[in-house]
Amino acid sequence: MTEEEAKGWLSERFDAAGVARVERYVALLLQEAERQNLISAATIPSLWARHIVDSAQLLNHAPDDWRHWVDIGAGAGLPGVVVAALTGRQVTLIEPRRLRVAFLERCADSLGLDRMDVVHAKAERVEGIGIADVVSARAVAKLDALLAASQGFAGKATTFVLPKGESAHSEVAAARPTWHGRFHVKHSIVDPVSGIVVASGVAAR
Repeated sequence: MTEEEAKGWLSERFDAAGVARVERYVALLLQEAERQNLISAATIPSLWARHIVDSAQLLNHAPDDWRHWVDIGAGAGLPGVVVAALTGRQVTLIEPRRLRVAFLERCADSLGLDRMDVVHAKAERVEGIGIADVVSARAVAKLDALLAASQGFAGKATTFVLPKGESAHSEVAAARPTWHGRFHVKHSIVDPVSGIVVASGVAAR
């Protein structure tokens, strides 16, 4: 997927206001990337495909009526800020690193994302944010560790949407002895060899 194809994909599926917010977010991300290591410099030439569409496609695997999305290890805001910018719905970003928290808070202010909250903590220590309809995490930890870390805000009705690259199938297999539920691996539209784990009805055995 080229950068122009990525921008076209986004414009065909989301309203102009949401796409405009994402464009402003990209400008903030590139500016901040000069100060802290938010994304790999090697991925900047393919940022729209590699990061923006890679994040936005997760919405394809979430329930249409979701009301609260929680992103673990939000980092640069991928996918959390992208989801919030495109939908305007309630998104909670969990991030333990102070500099990244400060950047995410600036994004919320600059983009007018009043329903995007940033929690400065490790996921396993988060309480009081309610049960999420959707939980995401991009390049954070292995599947079984993510499921364990999310127990304070995930329930049986929560859908997990977790990009896992080429390790998707093996991570599902490794998690099954400890967790039961419905696990599916979907192909990424950005990289056909990359898998996205979509799980629901998840509970510890």
